[in-house]
Amino acid sequence: MAEHLNQSEFLNCACHCGAVQFIVKLSDEFNNARRCDCSLCQMRGAVVASANREDIQITAGSEHMKLYRFNTMQAEHHFCGICGIYTYHLRRSNPDEISINVACIEGVSPFDFPRIPVYDGQTHHNDRPGGAAYRIAGYLSYKTV
Repeated sequence: MAEHLNQSEFLNCACHCGAVQFIVKLSDEFNNARRCDCSLCQMRGAVVASANREDIQITAGSEHMKLYRFNTMQAEHHFCGICGIYTYHLRRSNPDEISINVACIEGVSPFDFPRIPVYDGQTHHNDRPGGAAYRIAGYLSYKTV
């Protein structure tokens, strides 16, 4: 699981075309890497890891960044307006955190993680009675052949 990364430093990140570049420091390395099964995440299929909102800095291409919101309009999903790659989003569940697309992190692939929990985003925990707890809907596994 991408153990080769040193979390004492900010990580270099970029979209596919390189127009948008940013640095980020993950809050718990890759220990919280996950996917979600909400309607948007089902379609984009990204593995994400968490960072504190103040631990991201766009270093190039902010003029190319686009924003998408849906449903409650609370989460802010950011992507490159040139290549379309999802880079990160400001979370509805915790506005002080962001979720980073691990594929944007230099030297990291979503296939570096052999087993990823998939969070239940179809019934967001803020909308469930009792709320506040993440619920795992399943696991996604990857094994090279």
